[in-house]
Amino acid sequence: MEFFIQVLVATVGMGTPLLFATLGGVISERAGVINLGMEGLMLVGALVAFVVMLNTDSYIYAVIAATIVSGIVSMLHGFVSLMLRANQIASGLALTFFGTGLSGLFGDKLTGETVEPLSRIPIPVLNSIPVVGPMLFNQDILVYFSYLCVILTWFLLFKTRLGLNIRSMGEAPEVCDSLGLSVIGYRFFAVVGGGMLIGIGGAYFPLALTPYWVDGITAGRGWIAVALVIFAFWHPVKALGGAYLFGIALAMELRLQILGLDISPYFLKMLPYLLTILVLTLITIRYKKLGVKVMPAALGEVFFRGEKN
Repeated sequence: MEFFIQVLVATVGMGTPLLFATLGGVISERAGVINLGMEGLMLVGALVAFVVMLNTDSYIYAVIAATIVSGIVSMLHGFVSLMLRANQIASGLALTFFGTGLSGLFGDKLTGETVEPLSRIPIPVLNSIPVVGPMLFNQDILVYFSYLCVILTWFLLFKTRLGLNIRSMGEAPEVCDSLGLSVIGYRFFAVVGGGMLIGIGGAYFPLALTPYWVDGITAGRGWIAVALVIFAFWHPVKALGGAYLFGIALAMELRLQILGLDISPYFLKMLPYLLTILVLTLITIRYKKLGVKVMPAALGEVFFRGEKN
């Protein structure tokens, strides 16, 4: 039973950076902009958070700095894909390479440095609930903040006029333009806002999961987040379940290695990514059979005022 509880606690921790990144991707793609730069943005967020934490010993400053810098870097994707009308997929991939190179360039000097990881803050009464209590309510402050972000993102997208406008940009930008709404403005806002959340996901790695710097600290989790946006059907609440589903795969990878089972460590490292491919394949097959389209209708389409794709 103790092993089971430990796995569930680790699941939430492993799933938290994926959750932040997936929420950021949901916001961006709901507005019609594909963001394949999640891995790069997470690495930028991780680098900035680690450097600020080293110099200030403040988790708040580290998270704020990672959020701001990731938002600024996201502006590059917004500028290239929205202002210059470049291919969104190519722009996102370039952003990933940029973030990877940047973290490698400046992170090389940080190897061996360590920071104090976030401590867990048990919530009285709630953390005493069997199984669910230790899993959800005996975590660090960023995990609790991720719960709040799920609620706020859902409320923003589905209960506010701003959210309605953002979703409309991903469905019928021509209609929005005819109503006098700024398609580029809303999409740019969604890209930058989403990028800021992705940056927080990156910051979680050095502040909680790996309190020392290693090259490629995110270990490709940004690509899992890209798949999770689809797995969650572009919905923030479903993103929570998806993030923890992949979180348990990542947690089991570590726990099985600790138990010393006769399983190749390379196979265990493959598990989360095999799960990614399997889930996406099954979802695609299912919805093709049903003839249902769940992704935003104008996702990836370039739009400029007065022009129709």
